Amino acid sequence: MNTSICSFVAAAWRRNHFYFSSSGQLLAFLFMLSLSFTACKTNTTMQPVKTHAFRLKPGQDLKKEIQQLVTDQQIKAGWISTCVGSLTNYNIRFANQPEGNSGTGHFEIVSLTGTVSVNGSHIHISISDSTGKTIGGHLLDNNIVYSTAEMVIFSSDELVFKREKDGSTPWEELQVEKAATKK
Repeated sequence: MNTSICSFVAAAWRRNHFYFSSSGQLLAFLFMLSLSFTACKTNTTMQPVKTHAFRLKPGQDLKKEIQQLVTDQQIKAGWISTCVGSLTNYNIRFANQPEGNSGTGHFEIVSLTGTVSVNGSHIHISISDSTGKTIGGHLLDNNIVYSTAEMVIFSSDELVFKREKDGSTPWEELQVEKAATKK
């Protein structure tokens, strides 16, 4: 079955045979395509991904609490899977700006993504106000939880994330290394 799905998708892609007369057909195709990616994966041995699921409560600082979890759990290579919640205060550095912008009120966390490590983290946030206006940028300290921040962070012991200058930009950028093997 896996081979037939992979062969069908590959052949159709090569011949550009993707015609959809309705949005339902498109959705069905996208579902089958996602299944084919799962079915076509190669068999490799990978250590299990660790899941860190937690909730932050009112008054807690979003960034400081994330970094505290990373330190407590000694996460060397992690990534934020999801976060839903709200803030009363935000402090975000917008693109290519030297300083953060802050505000108070009630804001929904509509996205939180990034890499986390005891060697340095890089996290972006998007928030929306009561009118739906959405802003986003680099997460700084002083993003204070309003009602909740429900988070899931995944991590792997196979990798080590570091932040170092590599000459490609003036900033410390992500460097990914394989973790030393334990004997």
